[in-house]
Amino acid sequence: MNRLFTIVILSVLCLGACVPGHNDFSDFRNLPPSGWRYANVLTFNPEHGDSIAVGTLCVSLRHTDAYMFSNLWLEVECVDADKTLRRDTVNLKLADIYGRWLGVGNATDFQVTDTVFKGLRHKSGSPVRVRHIMRVDTLTGIDLVGVTFNGNN
Repeated sequence: MNRLFTIVILSVLCLGACVPGHNDFSDFRNLPPSGWRYANVLTFNPEHGDSIAVGTLCVSLRHTDAYMFSNLWLEVECVDADKTLRRDTVNLKLADIYGRWLGVGNATDFQVTDTVFKGLRHKSGSPVRVRHIMRVDTLTGIDLVGVTFNGNN
């Protein structure tokens, strides 16, 4: 009887490890077909099960084969749980030197993800802002941009 009880408890614990954590978050924003303007800052408000979660913040985007550059520079900023402004630039490499798209996708749409902050102590609901910092005002060929937060459970 004790052995059966132990097996049931271990099975429940293993199944619980397979589901996303209560501090995980993801949100994506569609961009207009007219393009993503330099002044258009995307704001995300990650909500967690805990008031403060520690984890990894990533940025993702989906682009089409009509995107005219091989990379995309982004600026990502947030305020951590200690009220310190965290700002970083991310160079998303979208194509190799031969012009082949690096992202996951089919012949016309590709998705790329990169890590921005590891070990981030994020206060639930605190905004995360993303903007492009390319040398052109309006970027076309980008369908959506998003952030994910994977809490360390």
